[in-house]
Amino acid sequence: MTEILQKKLSDSAAARWTALIVVSFTMMCGYFITDVMAPLEELLLKSGWTSTEYGIFTGAYGWFNVVLLMLIFGGIILDKMGVRFTGKMACILMVSGALIKAYAVSDLFPLDGTLIGYRAQLIVACLGFATFGMGVEIAGITVSKIIVKWFTGHELALAMGLQVALARVGTACAMAFSFPLARAFDSIAAPVLLGALLLCIGTLSFFVYCVMDKKLDASAETIVSDTAKEEGFKLKDIKMIVVNKGFWLIALLCVLFYSGVFPFLKFATKMMIYKYHVDPELAGTIPALLPFGTILLTPLFGSVYDRVGKGATLMLIGSVMLIVVHLMFALPLLNVWWFATIIMIVLGIAFSLVPSAMWPSVPKIIPQKQLGTAYSLIFWVQNWGLSGVPMLIGWVIDKYATIQMPDGTLSYNYSIPMSVFAAFGLLAVVVAFMLKAEDKKKGYGLEQANMQKKA
Repeated sequence: MTEILQKKLSDSAAARWTALIVVSFTMMCGYFITDVMAPLEELLLKSGWTSTEYGIFTGAYGWFNVVLLMLIFGGIILDKMGVRFTGKMACILMVSGALIKAYAVSDLFPLDGTLIGYRAQLIVACLGFATFGMGVEIAGITVSKIIVKWFTGHELALAMGLQVALARVGTACAMAFSFPLARAFDSIAAPVLLGALLLCIGTLSFFVYCVMDKKLDASAETIVSDTAKEEGFKLKDIKMIVVNKGFWLIALLCVLFYSGVFPFLKFATKMMIYKYHVDPELAGTIPALLPFGTILLTPLFGSVYDRVGKGATLMLIGSVMLIVVHLMFALPLLNVWWFATIIMIVLGIAFSLVPSAMWPSVPKIIPQKQLGTAYSLIFWVQNWGLSGVPMLIGWVIDKYATIQMPDGTLSYNYSIPMSVFAAFGLLAVVVAFMLKAEDKKKGYGLEQANMQKKA
């Protein structure tokens, strides 16, 4: 994208905000599917699954992204082929994976088969979730690059914050409504099928954006000569990214912080039932407070970063709050619903602080022509956590947290699992301090405002 073209697109406030809303709706639908099974863990356990199997299923989200490097390839495709081609590809993968996942947990799937030593239902559900995970992560880096394209020099952090906020609406709806839907239709597949339908609408939404983007590009090209264009992305640019210490600090902070949040949400509903004695019908509403809280706070903190700066400081504060929250969940005190609600709200504040500053900081460290690959590498590192941590926590719960009651029923002690999450927060604080020091040394401008001052 040339400097002239960038200015042409970003000067139209109506165009850039419309584009943001359209692509954010697509991601909102995607995040509904991402977390639609989280409130259903108890139903899956009653149908014969174990916590370890649930952890394997949850971790399958990143299988293709991590092991097959599909997310990295997706970033390279994004920088080479552009946002329209890559976004369409990602949407098709998301819909396909969601449908496979819905079939695997539906009554149509035979329950007596096995594959590679595991129940066939589990393996097929994992493959569907892995396919979906590949699509939604590639969609995520595509939307990030779209926002940078339209909002550089303007309300970049606010725009990214609003996109994250709308994505959290999808997560919140999944946490709050999946269990009641499954109960109402007497089917675990019902909320998954609803998510697949919403995702089809989200895909159409992205196709609408493609029409807008193509028309805007075509109108701008009339004033840009071929010689004015920037040199495009080349494979050698990957080396320039991976030797950048600031990039790796952002990537490590991302995987550590998100490993303390997203995997936690997968197990939070069951914790509300057994530790805080919340009715299963309502247990998902307390974890849903976390994404609902970010809807307002993430854009707010993003606006602070745009106008005031202090991005590295915001990331550090959010990481410290993550430790406090999980220690509170780990301690055997005040096991009542209102205390869990307060802690979840605090986690929501932390979950707003870090992303609102982290994602807009990447363009300050990496040139725009390399952003697709840079975001994909960060998401790839993040997917190691999103794949491995749920499997770890599922195993920890089965091994150290499961209690056999005298009447033969099971209960759970969440002190050790929550301590594991707190450890991720501690490591995130260390990396946040290192990033703050590196910014001071290299002058990335993470503590400076994003919005360009008018002459």
